[in-house]
Amino acid sequence: MFDMMGMMGKMKEVQAKMKEAQEKLKDITVTAESGAGLVKATVNGQRQLLKIEIDETIMNVSDREMVNDLVVAAVNNAMLTAGEQAQEQMRKSTEGLIPNIPGLDLGGFGL
Repeated sequence: MFDMMGMMGKMKEVQAKMKEAQEKLKDITVTAESGAGLVKATVNGQRQLLKIEIDETIMNVSDREMVNDLVVAAVNNAMLTAGEQAQEQMRKSTEGLIPNIPGLDLGGFGL
């Protein structure tokens, strides 16, 4: 017979673990670069941009579009890597609580 009370207890445990894991995502920081290090972007596991560093040698470049492209590339690379690390952190934090379902997207839980 279906154990509704047991299932509700398990859901509360999963919610608590997910909340704890989401708090830990703030501690994940990723820095990615573009243009051989001319532009660096740092983001956290919650996919928040924390810092942009632009090498002074390109600050005087007249090709503004190139600088913009380098910034976008660095931010996108950092966001991608941070997202991957955040998913791994969430997977580890909920291991054994949520079934390992291929293609399960935890994006709705703050990722």
